[in-house]
Amino acid sequence: MAERERRMSRPFGGVFVPRTRVMDQADVHRAVTRIAHEIIERNAGLEGVVLIGLQTGGVSLARSLAASLARIVLSDGTYGVSEEDVAGGAEDLVPVGTLDVALYRDDIGLRPVMPEAVTSIPVDLSGRTVVLVDDVLFTGRTIRAALDALTDFGRPRAVQLAVMVDRGHRELPIRPDYVGKNLPTRRDEVVDVHDAGVDLGDMVKDARR
Repeated sequence: MAERERRMSRPFGGVFVPRTRVMDQADVHRAVTRIAHEIIERNAGLEGVVLIGLQTGGVSLARSLAASLARIVLSDGTYGVSEEDVAGGAEDLVPVGTLDVALYRDDIGLRPVMPEAVTSIPVDLSGRTVVLVDDVLFTGRTIRAALDALTDFGRPRAVQLAVMVDRGHRELPIRPDYVGKNLPTRRDEVVDVHDAGVDLGDMVKDARR
């Protein structure tokens, strides 16, 4: 989960206590590889594709996807990609940007605005296929805010959504195009995506507070 959601999950001032490991590191790696293949298949290659990771949880996932996409097209002569094409790294092949949507959220005034990090979009998005990347899809309100934010950086040809975990409880008509795992949850549970995998647990009151 993004640090913003971690801080705002009840009880405020609580700590995350994992209860179940629902995906281990190998599971996450396989899911990233599968999603990368699906992105290539759906878009008939990678021409014009840009990955935009949502701060904070989607950024590392977007970079992992870029690396996986590069490995796949380098190993498949169909796409005519050479080592020279990615000499500077995977992002030479698939641009990767970051987007903080704090100022575009529809709950400003209901809770504190907490920008996570600077937004960095490396290319004009006009006419490109943008793949928004996030770790967990929940109500859909963060994605709605991201769609609003993207209009400041051009008019994409299409916008697609990739998430590691879809936990349900949607409040808006938003559906991901690429999913690592569909995970039924209670609304008060917390899903935490991290380097070692994905945990399901709860926020509990920090006794030190």
